[in-house]
Amino acid sequence: MGYSANLRESYFPAVADGELRALTIGAMLREQAAAFAYQPAMKELDYSGEIARTWTYAELLRDCERLARALASRHKPGARVAVYANNIPEWVLIELACGIAGVTLVTVNPAYQARELKFVLEQSHAEAIYLVESFRGNPMGAIADEAIAGNEAVKFKIFLTDHDALFAGEDEGAPGEVAPDNVAQIQYTSGTTGFPKGALLHHQGLIQNGLDGMRRNGVAAGDVFVHHMPMFHTTGCAIMTLGGLAVGGTFLLAPIFDPEMIVRVMERERSRFCLGVPTMLVALIDEARRSGRDLSCVKRIMSGGAMVAPELCRKARETFGAAIQIVYGQTESSPLITQAWSDDAFDDLTGTVGQPVPHVEVSIRDPRTNAVLPIDSQGEICARGYNIMCGYNDNAEATAKAIDADGWLHTGDLGTMDARGYVKITGRVKEMIIRGGENLFPAEIENALLEHPAIDEIAVVGVPDAKWGEEVACFMRVEALARPDAAELKAFIRKRLSPQKTPAYWIFVDEWPLTGSGKIQKFKLAEAFQRGEFDPLKA
Repeated sequence: MGYSANLRESYFPAVADGELRALTIGAMLREQAAAFAYQPAMKELDYSGEIARTWTYAELLRDCERLARALASRHKPGARVAVYANNIPEWVLIELACGIAGVTLVTVNPAYQARELKFVLEQSHAEAIYLVESFRGNPMGAIADEAIAGNEAVKFKIFLTDHDALFAGEDEGAPGEVAPDNVAQIQYTSGTTGFPKGALLHHQGLIQNGLDGMRRNGVAAGDVFVHHMPMFHTTGCAIMTLGGLAVGGTFLLAPIFDPEMIVRVMERERSRFCLGVPTMLVALIDEARRSGRDLSCVKRIMSGGAMVAPELCRKARETFGAAIQIVYGQTESSPLITQAWSDDAFDDLTGTVGQPVPHVEVSIRDPRTNAVLPIDSQGEICARGYNIMCGYNDNAEATAKAIDADGWLHTGDLGTMDARGYVKITGRVKEMIIRGGENLFPAEIENALLEHPAIDEIAVVGVPDAKWGEEVACFMRVEALARPDAAELKAFIRKRLSPQKTPAYWIFVDEWPLTGSGKIQKFKLAEAFQRGEFDPLKA
């Protein structure tokens, strides 16, 4: 049931719903191992959906403390280490072990190419990379070699599946003291200069936010659920992993999002909870209907990353017998800011992103004056609470723009708040594209494509897409006699950036819609695209 409120302005105070605790990752894991010692905490699924390895809570603590000692033998407290892998149990082990050892984990998308990986390693000052050899055809070992060439700061390259190397030094290292406000992870998020910014996330923010998100969703001790969310996202490593452990759940870690396998395992293991961006839910629903599998075991569904269409909510209820609870947030808030309730009215579930999560203040402010606006007025969504990041790594200017002097995080998203404190997303102050729940940054794509010799000017925008929510469209002005085709452009960008950043549409223009100061009006390009005024190339 939602919080009772009758607001006069767009400000919702923090609600003390449950205890606000100051825990480290290690303290949380030790508490849970004492409470649920013999209960399974994590089960590994192989690519066929069979259970390969299992850890009880006691066994998980044992192995994480072993790995923490090994890490402490190689890295001093506060050192940064990158993990470049898909969802495997060793990802979870190193996440928790870093928390115990006081080592800062830098999460890396396993689809990254050398250019992207090089930037993250250098900007984060990582001194080690823990990785897998390959994933989905991406030769990650070779990519890592290219990315770290000439980087003397990177002292260790260790494959997560090489346990002799991974656990080496476990008899020598001694983890130091760790505080709840210490930085636990650096996760890279939207940037305006062509590359993302590293959000510094602390122990308390990640644990409490994941715990409160799971609690509002109704996940409880002993509940079993399939964990297919990418670990490099806060949804994967914070909500599903830390939140799942903090409530005493059991997660089945899937190495890849394979709808057929996921649905089959959900039915077999009687999964009670499901989290996925809308594109994932569409795929799971389609597979459940195709296969006729019984997913009535699923009692709670959480989704975010894009607004959920009413038709998808209806299909979810028909397929699972459960409603979708929408969440809203961003990496900088660990990640949750608002969340729906399971008994919300249908219009609220499909038209809002719910009310603020516990212990977090939310306001809607005038982007120009920073004043709190009246209810139902559009402005910038701002949040303040325990969950806000410490700042951006080595970027004081961006930190000052994101977090004001009073501690409010300015999300860059536009929205409204009604008298009950329910928030709606109406747009974005920034130009970030959300494709399938993943944040893509136009400037990064533009900068990579501007290396093409034929391209003079470029503008990358998001356009509506039925499957992905938004798709990437690239508008270009090129030399008249050197117009590349779609295949050439696709091959060019794929050598520089990961697949999800590759434009789906390529449009050549002769002139731009410009502001009075000469800036390209991207929203006019997007509007003209939707009106069918262009004949795009597809690759």
